[in-house]
Amino acid sequence: MRFFNTAGPIVAADHYCIAPLERLDLAEIRWLIRTKRYFVLHAPRQTGKTSALLALRDLLNAEGTYRCVYVNVEGAQAMREEVEPAMRVILGEFASRARSMGDEFLPKVWSGILAEYGPGALGEALTRWAAADPKPLVLLIDEIDALIGDTLLAVLRQLRAGYDRRPESFPQSVLLCGVRDVRDYRIHSKSANAVIAGGSAFNIKARSLRLGDFSPDEVHTLLQQHTEATGQAFTAEAVEMIWTQTQGQPWLVNALADQTCFRDGAADRRDPITADAIRDAREQLIRRRETHLDQLTDKLKEDRVRRVVEPLLSGSEKRHFTDRDVEYVRDLGLVAQDPPYRIANPLYAEVVPRQLTWVAQEELAQETAWYVEADGRLNVDKLMAAFQTFFREHSEHWVTRFQYQEAGPQLLLQAFLQRLVNSGGRIEREYGLGRMRTDLLIVWPQGEHTRKVVVECKVLHKSLEQTIAEGVEQTAHYMDRCAAEAGHLVIFDRRAGRRWDDKVFRARRAAGSGVEINLWGM
Repeated sequence: MRFFNTAGPIVAADHYCIAPLERLDLAEIRWLIRTKRYFVLHAPRQTGKTSALLALRDLLNAEGTYRCVYVNVEGAQAMREEVEPAMRVILGEFASRARSMGDEFLPKVWSGILAEYGPGALGEALTRWAAADPKPLVLLIDEIDALIGDTLLAVLRQLRAGYDRRPESFPQSVLLCGVRDVRDYRIHSKSANAVIAGGSAFNIKARSLRLGDFSPDEVHTLLQQHTEATGQAFTAEAVEMIWTQTQGQPWLVNALADQTCFRDGAADRRDPITADAIRDAREQLIRRRETHLDQLTDKLKEDRVRRVVEPLLSGSEKRHFTDRDVEYVRDLGLVAQDPPYRIANPLYAEVVPRQLTWVAQEELAQETAWYVEADGRLNVDKLMAAFQTFFREHSEHWVTRFQYQEAGPQLLLQAFLQRLVNSGGRIEREYGLGRMRTDLLIVWPQGEHTRKVVVECKVLHKSLEQTIAEGVEQTAHYMDRCAAEAGHLVIFDRRAGRRWDDKVFRARRAAGSGVEINLWGM
C-alpha cells in the first residue's frame, strides 16, 4: 500500500509522488555536468531536494557515462569548527557511499590520506579517487550548509583548489545542495576571526538552481494517485483548499493529505475527502506543532527574520530589513519568492502568529464558556469588552514579553481570541506589509448556521478621526467580502504620554454602505 510521504526521501514503491526528476531542469543539469561546471541546487527544507539528488544519481549511473556519488555531509555538523574530525566524518561518508556502489578504491585509501594530510585530506582524496578510474566522477553533496565555520570553509576551498585538475584528477562536476545559495553564506571563521563570504570561498560556481514547489497540476496529480489506488476521491473544493492553503509546498501538501486519508479519524474510504476535512487536518497539524512547522517557526527568533516578518504582522509601512534579510527569509521558504512581501502561504500565515503567542494562549485565564450564550451563539460584544479591560490592565506586561513588540497589540488580541474561539470555531487572518491593519475573521458554528464576525485592528498613526474613517470603510469592505454579519474595529493608541482614560472608548459608526461598525479604542 502506498501513502503520502512526510519524512525522508521519496520511495516510489511506497509513496504517492511526483517523479523527482520531473521537478528538475534536466537539460540544464546535463549541460552543466557535460561542460564540467560546479553548481548549486537550493530550496527550503522538506521540498524534495534529497529525493531529486538520489534520482539524479541513479539516472547518471544507469546511463554509464559518469560515476555519480551522492553524499550527505550533515553528520560533520557535530564537529563544529574542528576541521580534521569533520573531515574524518565526511570522508567516511564518501567511502561508505562509494562502497555501496561497488567502488572499493576510496574505502581502502581514505583513512591513510586523512592520517597524512589531516584537514586538507578532502582535496587529496578526491584527486586520487578521480584519477583511479577513466570514467569522470560527479559528486552530489547534500546538506552542505549544515557545516559550520572553518569546516565549511575547508570543504569549499579544497573543492575550489582542485577545480583546475578536473576531470582527470578531480571531480568533473560538483553539485552543492542546501537550503541557501552558497553566495548568501556568511561564514564565521574562528581561525581567521572574520566573516567570509561564501561567494569568495567558492567563486567557481557556474549556476544556482532552485527546486520549486508543486504546481496546481502536480498537486492534483499527487492526490489523484490516492484516488486511483483506493477509490477515495478528493472533492474539487478539497483540492482547491489544499492548493490555496499550501501554495504547493510539498511537505504541507503531503501532510494535509496524509492527515485526512491515513491518520486517526480519517474518512471512510467510501466517503470523499471534503474541504471541511482539509480544514480540520490543517488545525491538527498546527496543534501538534509538527516538526516541519516547529523548525520553521523556530527561525522567528532570529533578528533577520524578525525584521522582515514583524512589519508584515503589524501592517506597518516602515522597513528596517535589508535585501540580505529578505533573501534569507525567502530561502527558508517563509516568505513568498515574488513581490509583494508576504508569508509564503496561508498555512504558514496562520502558524506564525499562533507560534508567537503560544505562551500567552496557554497562560490566559479565560474560558470560552463565559462568552457563549444558551443558544450556542458566541457573544462577540462581550468578548471584545473583556479584551478591552484585559488590554488596559495587562498590555504593558504582555506586549513587552513578545519578541515582536511592534506587532505586540495585534498579537495579544489574536492570542486572546485564539484562546477562546479555538475550542468551538476558528479565526482566519489577513495581514501584510503596508496594509496598516490586520484583518481577523471569527467563524463560529451555531447549529446549522455559521456566524462570521470581522475584527479589524489598526494602530493610530494619523488623527483619531481619520483613522476611524479609514478603518470603518475597510472593515465594512472586509465584511462584505466575507459575508460577515457584524464588524468590530479595534484602534490601538500607542502614542507616548497618553492617559488610558483618553485612549479607551467604545462607540458605533456607520460606513458609507450603511452598515454599522463597533469601535473599540485602546
